[in-house]
Amino acid sequence: MSLKWSDVLEIAIQLAESKPDVDPRLVNFVDLHRWVLALPEFSDDPQRAGEKVLEAIQAAWIEELE
Repeated sequence: MSLKWSDVLEIAIQLAESKPDVDPRLVNFVDLHRWVLALPEFSDDPQRAGEKVLEAIQAAWIEELE
């Protein structure tokens, strides 16, 4: 399975699993973008991620932890 920017929930789940010590409420978008690109299954155009996509990933990550 390859992840795209539209796979917000799955990206959030993988970030929660790979970064268990990180509070997603404190993550800036530069780091978030870099971490998504580093996910093993991620294979989308790095330039396609806008602020709205990153906000959605961050919100899903927060929700995943609650």
